[in-house]
Amino acid sequence: MPTIATFLWFHDRAIEAARFYISVFQRANVPCELHSRDAEVVRDGAPMSASFSLRGQEFIAFNGGPHFALTPAASVFVDCDTQDEVDYFWNALIDGGEPSRCGWLKDKFGLSWQVVPKALPKMLADPDRARADRVLQAMLKMHKLELAELRRAFDGE
Repeated sequence: MPTIATFLWFHDRAIEAARFYISVFQRANVPCELHSRDAEVVRDGAPMSASFSLRGQEFIAFNGGPHFALTPAASVFVDCDTQDEVDYFWNALIDGGEPSRCGWLKDKFGLSWQVVPKALPKMLADPDRARADRVLQAMLKMHKLELAELRRAFDGE
């Protein structure tokens, strides 16, 4: 069975980024691992890549130079059970980065993340379009998603 991993191209901070992501998820008691591959690419005595997993999702971080940059067109989606989880991941990942709208942020390495409560897609898909539209309008005004506000909008309060 082929392995599927997300490949992340960094200018020169791939190892630092991999260690940061692992530390964020480990502090939330999420199984994480920094692995070494059989044929690590090394330049000038320093590793150019790191492979790691977060919640079972495989990633490869690579120091490829300035030729390409990360873009919000691809992001990492973090599905959260509670507002406490949303707050934790948002605050940890945005440190040194910048917020965007609707639960998106860019971290200090330029990687885009979506930090989303699990209840949101269900509310947005509700067959009562008025309820779903109220949630959508509330979400569009937010940076970090606030589950209580989304539920109030859903309930028409």
